[in-house]
Amino acid sequence: MNNNKPLDTPIVCKGLWKIFGANPKKILKEVDPTWSRTEVQEKTEHVIAVKDVSFQVERGETFVVMGLSGSGKSTLVRCISRLIEPTQGEVLVDGVDTVTMAEKDLIDLRRHKLSMVFQHFGLLPHRRVVENIAYGLEIRGMRRDERLKKAGEVLESVGLSGWGDNYPRELSGGMQQRVGLARALAVDPEIMLFDEPFSALDPLIRREMQDELLRLQSVVRKTMVFITHDFLEAIKMGDHIAIMKDGEFVQIGTPEEIVANPVDDYVRDFSEDVPRHKVLTVNSIMNRDCCSCSENETAANALALMDKHQSQAAFVVDQHRSYQGTLTRGQAMTNLESGSPMNQIVQQETAVSPDALIETLIGTATRINHPIPVVNSENKLLGAVDHRAILLAIEGS
Repeated sequence: MNNNKPLDTPIVCKGLWKIFGANPKKILKEVDPTWSRTEVQEKTEHVIAVKDVSFQVERGETFVVMGLSGSGKSTLVRCISRLIEPTQGEVLVDGVDTVTMAEKDLIDLRRHKLSMVFQHFGLLPHRRVVENIAYGLEIRGMRRDERLKKAGEVLESVGLSGWGDNYPRELSGGMQQRVGLARALAVDPEIMLFDEPFSALDPLIRREMQDELLRLQSVVRKTMVFITHDFLEAIKMGDHIAIMKDGEFVQIGTPEEIVANPVDDYVRDFSEDVPRHKVLTVNSIMNRDCCSCSENETAANALALMDKHQSQAAFVVDQHRSYQGTLTRGQAMTNLESGSPMNQIVQQETAVSPDALIETLIGTATRINHPIPVVNSENKLLGAVDHRAILLAIEGS
């Protein structure tokens, strides 16, 4: 067994607590778990920032922690890197508990495996942009020419070619945040922690930075924990989202799961204004009992199946249920007497994946008047989506 093989879950938090106050460990033993955060503060003069939180982050995914101000999300992400000392619990990074890690090992972890991007850029004003980006490599002891070369490469990857010799004061806020992102990427960390990195930016620049990070993530595939108070940002950035309230996780799920099935009114309030067709996938609205027929069927038999399913089309499949094309009602009626083989009259159409967003179907739905076939990666017919289901999803937004 190779003990150096990276784990598929590089971050695992178990029973994590953070209590602020004079004697947090004593209070943790005495506190009634049914007490609210306000009750604990009133009775003990201690504040529960993180309360018995457990979760894990898969390698290469973006895990978003979302909540209102004071929900504990920033404290949580700082506990992962131990910028804040947890009161109790485990934070396993590639199987090693950072809570019990020696100071020397913790410094090594921060220098080589983990980088953090904050809301406030923290750039060194007296250093040029390229020197700011290379700062982490300088701390590692890399030679000047090597680190500046690396910094220049990363600078180009975040769209700031030509700005390396400028000083931070000469850059806009969005450009400065790109420098902060480049500085974190320069050390090539396995894990990146983001604490509301874009919340201080103007809306247009913020969207631009979100798109930039998504583009970079599609290339570098880092393991990311992303903190935000903006639900729209959460569903845009996250593979999984944890909704946090009063130090606890209320719900964890994919953006689609949270929008489609909020667990309570707190989560529902966040999701009610979200355009559902921009979040929900085809899988959530497709009809699995769609009208399909064998490629050996006659047009008359296909038409009878359409009548049975009250459908404007039948989806032709082979013996392995592989999608061959769509036969519309009009085509079937035209070929009732011709005896033409199905493969000559069937209409070839582009099918959609069950993972496609509903909004991607709108253009297709305006061009045809029959259901849209849904197939898996092996081209097996899974079901179909009709216009009414698409319309209801849009109206539900």
